[in-house]
Amino acid sequence: MGDYNLKVTIDQDSGFCFGVVYAIDMAEEILAEDGYLYCLGDIVHNDEEVERLKAQGLRIIAHEDLVDLHDEKVLIRAHGEAPETYKVALENNITLIDASCPVVLKLQNRIKTSYDANEKILIFGKHGHAEVIGLEGQTNGNALVFQDIAELDDADLPEKFTLYSQTTKSMEKFYNVKDQLLARGYEVKANDTICRQVSNRDKDLPAFAIRFNKVVFVSGKKSSNGKVLFEVCRKHNPDTYFVSSVDELDRSMFAPGDTVGIAGATSTPMWLMQQVKAAIETY
Repeated sequence: MGDYNLKVTIDQDSGFCFGVVYAIDMAEEILAEDGYLYCLGDIVHNDEEVERLKAQGLRIIAHEDLVDLHDEKVLIRAHGEAPETYKVALENNITLIDASCPVVLKLQNRIKTSYDANEKILIFGKHGHAEVIGLEGQTNGNALVFQDIAELDDADLPEKFTLYSQTTKSMEKFYNVKDQLLARGYEVKANDTICRQVSNRDKDLPAFAIRFNKVVFVSGKKSSNGKVLFEVCRKHNPDTYFVSSVDELDRSMFAPGDTVGIAGATSTPMWLMQQVKAAIETY
């Protein structure tokens, strides 16, 4: 075989961010003790990891299920929740295990303070995303959420507003949006609230991606930062593949002697990247 072996390297900076580690540690601790635990929404935007925890007794519920639940423990995941959730929990005697990420909590707080000071609020974020719903909730649903600046072309915007961003957005895009809004003549107070763990990966990934012939980016399809980071990889290495599980790998992606880099989102478990590495090494 000689040099025909594939050389596969995992990016050591990839994998769970501290918010996700914190939420999963908390869940596993209670699961070990109680045998089951309710979680509001997917604990992490990664189906493989969700399945692993379900096998330990994690029960994923939706917001509408919360209304009918009483006297139980419910985990709030890293994405955070709107005030309404806390209210329902109080009424139903639900013990909340709050694993909201501190970066998200800080942002919720800043948005609430802005809103209470009667500022008009725009949030650059993904419609319907768990974190964004929690952020909107701080403004009683009055904030304007947009995921693309084109959505603002026909919008009736106030002359002066405060701009916030979902924590996992691309920093480059956020500042680009800000500049375009300023260029359109609005008075914009911009609060860069992008998580540094995400933006640092933005910075470090290019150097990682160019070291290899091929990059395999492992992420759940629902992960927002997964999309951002995959694009970063692909921009610097056009031979980048997006896979959610080992089943999506294909021998034809690789050639003898390839060097392969494996990277992932802040919601991608290290064990999954290791599985992908092991699978590629059998080719």
